[in-house]
Amino acid sequence: MKIYTGRGDEGLTDLRNMDRVSKASARIEAYGTVDEVNSLVGMVRPTGYDDVDAQLREAQNHLHIVQADFANPDPDEDDPAVREEHVEAVEGWIDGYDNELDPLESFILPSGSDPGTKLHHARSVCRRAERRAVAFASEQSGVNDTAVVYLNRLSDALFTLARVVNKREGVREENPTY
Repeated sequence: MKIYTGRGDEGLTDLRNMDRVSKASARIEAYGTVDEVNSLVGMVRPTGYDDVDAQLREAQNHLHIVQADFANPDPDEDDPAVREEHVEAVEGWIDGYDNELDPLESFILPSGSDPGTKLHHARSVCRRAERRAVAFASEQSGVNDTAVVYLNRLSDALFTLARVVNKREGVREENPTY
């Protein structure tokens, strides 16, 4: 399989159903930003913590599903799609770490250990992906709302994982001053 085709040289790309759309469309912007999140999550692994790494790997697979979901304007029942079980899995990760973390009482600065700061970076790009997905969904009908919810929940999970990794690394959280 050749990596370059030249089909995108005119500023268009193919959707899953082979429709051609502008690379500047809200759909492409949404799933392109999800791809960026996925790359950032990949940069974090390995964190040195098997439980965190397993969840990040699973999140990367989920993000591929989000991309496939957004790239498909006419999904069939058996096409990849984000489902409630994906959201519930991420919520389970967050809930599972609650006992390990001190209660959050104010905002924290996105800083800390190397994997902690990378997780904060992935979290902030995930929020951007969510904003792009919301814009895409406001322009197009039939967008899977669960995929948008998933991005919201994943950004919360990446925040939680950043806190967990920083705590395990012995890095104290810093609060902003106003």
